[in-house]
Amino acid sequence: MKFTFSILLVTLHASFSFAHAKNAPIRVLLLDGQNNHNWKATTPVLVEALQKEGAFEVIVSTSPPKKSDPAAWKKWNPVFKDFDVTLSNYNGELWPDKLCANLVDYVKGGGAFVVVHAANNAFGKWPEYNRMIGLGGWGGRNEKSGPYLYFDDIGKLVRDPRPGRGGSHGPQSEFKVTLRDEGHPITKGMPKVWMHAKDELYDSLRGPAEEVTVLATAYSEKSKRHEPMIMTISYGEGRVFHTPMGHADYSMKCVGFQDTLRRGTEWAFRGKVSLGLSADFPK
Repeated sequence: MKFTFSILLVTLHASFSFAHAKNAPIRVLLLDGQNNHNWKATTPVLVEALQKEGAFEVIVSTSPPKKSDPAAWKKWNPVFKDFDVTLSNYNGELWPDKLCANLVDYVKGGGAFVVVHAANNAFGKWPEYNRMIGLGGWGGRNEKSGPYLYFDDIGKLVRDPRPGRGGSHGPQSEFKVTLRDEGHPITKGMPKVWMHAKDELYDSLRGPAEEVTVLATAYSEKSKRHEPMIMTISYGEGRVFHTPMGHADYSMKCVGFQDTLRRGTEWAFRGKVSLGLSADFPK
């Protein structure tokens, strides 16, 4: 009888622990510290967007500034495996070799990685990072980095290997986001076309694009192509969510951007999405 009661207690404890873990906030490690964009303005918006509904807990880890000595870099050692998701708002100097290897091991081993806007400009000469994010811009990227990826006017996904630099954009403006996969957990329930706030519309991104699924695009008046705006990437056992949207704090305050960010971050961790869309999601 005592044995049976002990088993019952263990079972109840395990059930409670599982339920608690399931409902616990998703722990997000947000990396910043260097960027050609104003990370000091955008990081607080990212944190607020993720934490406002209680589904996420965000810890910010700020790198040393540019041209810091090796001792400062040695002290900065974010431990990816201690978090459910790593989100990059970083675009700067290449990290130390050990930290680069740790990120690769983390994501390839089943970790979750989120890339926002200029984080896809980072590390153009780091092959594994380019595979991880699928597509990137600037940073010396060209045809050797991989093809351009975009949709043509009849809705066909194009892999274009022509020579040319990777990364460009026209003047900032509002633009329409068009879903290309309405059934994916991240985009499910979104309007087929919705208006995003003033932002840089990245075009001519290129990279290995080995395991990329484009969920939504926006038409660039500069490139005259439908450019990827919401993407997922499989990297080893890990999942990556990538959006080139989010140039400035005002861009990130768009409800459409914030809902996409939350759902994309949850998907990167869980492979599914429980978060709904805001009542004022843009049309």
